Amino acid sequence: MTLRDVARASGCSVATVSRVLAGTRPVGADTARRVRAAAEKLGYRPNHAARALRGRATGTVGLVLPQITNPFYPALVRELTHALHAEGRAVLLADCDDDPVAEAEYIDDLLARRVDALLVIPADERRSRDAVAAAAAQVPLVLMDRDCGPGVADSVAVDNSAGMALVLGHLAATGRRRVWFVGADGTASTAAERRAAYAAGAAALDEGAAGRIALGDFSVAWGRAAVDLVWEARPDALVCANDLIAVGALQRLRELGADVPGDVAVTGFDDIPMAALAAPGITTVRQPVPELAAEATRLLNHRLAGDDGPQRAVRLAPDLVVRESSAPRSTARGDGQHARAASGRATEVPVPRQVP
Repeated sequence: MTLRDVARASGCSVATVSRVLAGTRPVGADTARRVRAAAEKLGYRPNHAARALRGRATGTVGLVLPQITNPFYPALVRELTHALHAEGRAVLLADCDDDPVAEAEYIDDLLARRVDALLVIPADERRSRDAVAAAAAQVPLVLMDRDCGPGVADSVAVDNSAGMALVLGHLAATGRRRVWFVGADGTASTAAERRAAYAAGAAALDEGAAGRIALGDFSVAWGRAAVDLVWEARPDALVCANDLIAVGALQRLRELGADVPGDVAVTGFDDIPMAALAAPGITTVRQPVPELAAEATRLLNHRLAGDDGPQRAVRLAPDLVVRESSAPRSTARGDGQHARAASGRATEVPVPRQVP
């Protein structure tokens, strides 16, 4: 069975069939479906090893994560795998366990395996930069969820500032004033952006709110420990930098006999599945995971097609999902109410390319 047979069966040219099955250039969705249906019916399977020997394209994309145990990332991996598979590309996954040294080694290993492109969620904005920049000089690379500073690569992430503004606006509307931010230390851009957005907006709640910040890491254990650190100040709201922290805080507050949301409201960020399953359900900022995957795939496709234009930074607007952890009990129902960031669904900012 040859490409010519698939071309004849699908009514497309041999060149179009080759592009669809190799995943080297964008092809219309209807054409791609027709070609894959014909290939499946005929039992045609491309020889990826032979293709790699003949040229650069291998039909694979490397995906490097900071920590697969964070429930936010498996959902993102699922959407990315589906989006890339629809383009005829396979995914090679690496988990660096929040270690920039291991991250650099995984990136080198994926490049040695001749991946066509890389998707990277950097472990640390500063310490990941050199390895990511070096890789971006070799293959198309898109940063996801987190950044490495300007001039490195295309990026797509949620608008963290807009998400935090939604949380603070909700807490102000419900009369919360003695608010504490429970976040993550370090220079990962998600940690830094959410922390800075809280500090910038908290003054509208209370004069001292901007300075009420406790920092640890993105974990359930830190959420529990943070409650012990701040509970003596009797906060009436805990703004947690992700849902894992919020889950830990909620656990500890229940052990202390605190009424949530009567005594203290708790909010998170990401909307991982356990946020809805917690008792009470956790008010949180929902990241648009399918759109993150689709935008990352779109950016990769442009670069793989030869686009050498300015770098792009795409920021997606989040939603606020209000659940029982912050709402008066008389109004808390089901999956909660939704508010959307006023910035719109997505903004794309061209980033001037910096040449070292």
